[in-house]
Amino acid sequence: MHYRRFFAVVISALLAPAALAADWPQWRGPNRDGISAEAGLLKAWPADGPKQVWRTDGIGAGYSTPAVAGGRVYLMSNEGLDAEFVRCYTLTDGKLVWSSEKVGRVGNPNQRPSYPAARCTPAIDGDLLYAIGSDGDLVCLETATGKLKWKKSFRNDFGGKPGEWAYSESPLVDGNKVIVTPGGGQATVVALDKLTGNTIWKFASPNADEAGYSSPVVAEIAGSRQIVQFIGKGVIGLDAATGTLLWTFADTVGRANMTTPIVHEGHVYTGGGLGTAGLAKISVNGGKWSAAMVYVDKKLPMSNGGVVRIGEYLYGSSQAGLTCAEFKTGAIKWSDRSIGPSALSAAGDRLYLHSETGTVALVEASPEAYREHGRFTPPNIPAREAKDKAYAHPVIVEGKLLIRDGASLLCYDIAGK
Repeated sequence: MHYRRFFAVVISALLAPAALAADWPQWRGPNRDGISAEAGLLKAWPADGPKQVWRTDGIGAGYSTPAVAGGRVYLMSNEGLDAEFVRCYTLTDGKLVWSSEKVGRVGNPNQRPSYPAARCTPAIDGDLLYAIGSDGDLVCLETATGKLKWKKSFRNDFGGKPGEWAYSESPLVDGNKVIVTPGGGQATVVALDKLTGNTIWKFASPNADEAGYSSPVVAEIAGSRQIVQFIGKGVIGLDAATGTLLWTFADTVGRANMTTPIVHEGHVYTGGGLGTAGLAKISVNGGKWSAAMVYVDKKLPMSNGGVVRIGEYLYGSSQAGLTCAEFKTGAIKWSDRSIGPSALSAAGDRLYLHSETGTVALVEASPEAYREHGRFTPPNIPAREAKDKAYAHPVIVEGKLLIRDGASLLCYDIAGK
């Protein structure tokens, strides 16, 4: 009888769907680090790029990177400057499943330089999703239908204070909480009950920091579960349960604090776009927390294209182009300008790049040298305005590569044969 039960359990495990493990359910993937655990992907691409599976045009304007869960693709788009929406598509063929009601208007259309558009990557959590409009409208929607469950306004409910380029944050779900960053002196960072939207805790910065353009992560540091976020005047670590401020680090502040923090072995890497980037060592002694600079350098990766850590090395765009640097020391191993400023994600020993001009490239993640293994430019992308960029990050899911370029969403087969 025991053998029969064991056999049944084994068979059930083998037959269970693997979709959950392959999902990309939030900003920068399952662990918010830009890295996919998928294996068996193409090591090199044909001259014209991997096979296109489908393409959907007319999805609406925006820079929102897709999230993928349960065979559905979720993203935000805007139609003009008056309305942003969340939209859902099928992963198999790119067909529209639903489009939500208006989330809010586009934030600060007079920003200079002007990049007004939907930016947020929705966070998918079971039957619900969470998304933030660029004017600070937070919504909780049903994933199946797009029906609104609850809504909050960063400005009206929390006295929110965005940066000059409006809100660009993607929400973080941590247990029963959704973590967001309204900015300002009332509730700089706030934790809300994910089912009701009621406030669980809020952190009010004594500096009344405006929101940055980064998105928070949750991490264990010296045995303490913390929310790490880059706000207007520095990086902060908050107790995840209470929102209590533990430490701050201001040495990487720039004009646009947008790099999502990378936390590894008690160290935090961040970059303030149009400023500098660097590493802080976080310590606690006698209950007192501190953040000490390890290094800072303007040549290190710091763009809104993100940074990934693979082993002991960092990869991301800097003022010198795609750059590889040693995590512990900041020593730059190489830089290459051939692809230009890019957003990137990673799987195995490959980097997937989506340049601001729309080119897609496959690059080896190696500290030895820049080695490219294929590139292509999706055809017939509608012409951009002079300052418009392809800011959405690549998404790697179920052997597919998703690329969002403005109002077009494209899917490619990158599974190894």
